[in-house]
Amino acid sequence: MGTNLEKYKLDLKRLIDDGDQLLMAVQAEFLPDDFKDELKRVLKDPKKISEYLKKLPSFRGGYQIWYSEALILLKQLLPDRLSDFVKLYEKPKTRKNITFENYVIEDALQGLQVTIGWEKEKVVGGDAAIPRFTQQLNIIKSINKRFESSLFDIRQLLQADLFDSELDTARELNKKGFVRGAGAIAGVVLEKHLAQVCENHKKKIIKKDPSINDYNQLLKDNDVIEIKDWRFIQHLADLRNLCDHDKKREPNKEEIEDLIRGVEKITKTIF
Repeated sequence: MGTNLEKYKLDLKRLIDDGDQLLMAVQAEFLPDDFKDELKRVLKDPKKISEYLKKLPSFRGGYQIWYSEALILLKQLLPDRLSDFVKLYEKPKTRKNITFENYVIEDALQGLQVTIGWEKEKVVGGDAAIPRFTQQLNIIKSINKRFESSLFDIRQLLQADLFDSELDTARELNKKGFVRGAGAIAGVVLEKHLAQVCENHKKKIIKKDPSINDYNQLLKDNDVIEIKDWRFIQHLADLRNLCDHDKKREPNKEEIEDLIRGVEKITKTIF
């Protein structure tokens, strides 16, 4: 099994490759004449130009998937640049007039174009999204330097590898009938991960020995997680409690497998 560090590198490479293709696509879509002129200069052969254009993805169709995956990677590996990345996409809430300076990628995806006068002279349009997307792509590419830098903190990546290993152990114990032990291990992994998420977002908990529910509530109250995630974690905490405390009934294998899968999901999606 590959390490999480290797997985992140592969995901990053794929994201950059897809981004390079989308950068070509956004230029082809919003500056078609200039883009074709450049292709003629580079490829020369009309047949090759035609084939190249056919292979380009749709920017409008592919961007949202790319953006969602990029957000997940940034949250984990470069959280300091997350707000910069989002601002290049989202419409500013305080925006009154639309100009080239405040036009964002979301505007382009909605086909927004601003014109002036009877002749409808264009003030700003989709081509203004090109430098925005270029900036986003460069932010993603900058993660590569963090991998290569000796200053890169891989503590969380190593911790993720450890969590995967512990969940594998819990799964094996559950298969062999040690359901309480398996559930207890999965619960510890969940608690440690939520503690790390609180630390990532600089949310301190006052309680001396906080539980899963304490971390969960703190994250919800500070809008780090959504209501659906909060409820899901509550459900996982209830399953964990079946294993850690004497109850009138024993947890069963199916419940513990649900707990293990749930913890695995949380550790991979909430940072």
